[in-house]
Amino acid sequence: MFVRATPEEIAAVRDQFALLTDGVPDLPTDADTTPALPGAGIPAGQWVNASGCSAMEAGALLYVHGGGFAHTEPQSERLLAYHLSKATGRPVFALDYRLAPAHPFPAALQDVLAAHDGLLAQGAAEVALFGESAGGTLVLSALLALEAERRPRAVAVSPVTDLTLSSPSLTANDGRDLINRTVLEQVCAQYLAGAPADAAPQSPLHGQLDGLPPLLLAAGSVEVLADDARRFAAAAQDAGVEVTLDVYEGMPHVFHLAMLTGAPLTTTTTFLRQLADFVTRRSA
Repeated sequence: MFVRATPEEIAAVRDQFALLTDGVPDLPTDADTTPALPGAGIPAGQWVNASGCSAMEAGALLYVHGGGFAHTEPQSERLLAYHLSKATGRPVFALDYRLAPAHPFPAALQDVLAAHDGLLAQGAAEVALFGESAGGTLVLSALLALEAERRPRAVAVSPVTDLTLSSPSLTANDGRDLINRTVLEQVCAQYLAGAPADAAPQSPLHGQLDGLPPLLLAAGSVEVLADDARRFAAAAQDAGVEVTLDVYEGMPHVFHLAMLTGAPLTTTTTFLRQLADFVTRRSA
């Protein structure tokens, strides 16, 4: 789906991004940060529940944050987890995976897999995956690393799917996005630390995609990674995978984070509705 936006909406999203540099709002008072499941066997992370439901009944959403495999912003991640929980009607576990360069590939991927397995072992009815930017890459990598019958439904926003950085939009959208090729070259080199960029699971586009579960991919039309999402969606569909690809007109990398300011925007409202519809539809 191509999600159209007016020039005013595009400007509003970028304005909200600018506001985030002054700080992120506090977590709302109705956020429940009590662990939704016992912690044994689950890597470090933070529970946020705004759904009023239990993980044993509704399932859990495993949230894998972005930050170029190397950075974390706990306050922003907790607040996004709150919105994700509100939208999906289930508790969210925001994973604190190990970071590069101290812990390059495959450390973060191992943590995602351990969190997925740990949540199920501790009684979650099911686990869906959500990742943004580098976290989206890790989500898709995790699907490839899991056995076919254990692969959960997944959402990836603005993922890097081809770590060789050969997508045309890296050039076509240069100067229009919040990041650029130079940034991504540094990110990929630091994360891979000598591992090949043209191999899976670290570079999801280069994997065997048949047998993947239903996927929801989202990207902004002007981001340098737009074609990473498009190419992965096309390859997965060719492999028989059910894929929903939403491209948001005029939106930059990780545009969905504009919701963190609390301002009601058509773009982020649409994004959350698509997310809720995808998770609810697959749960039925």
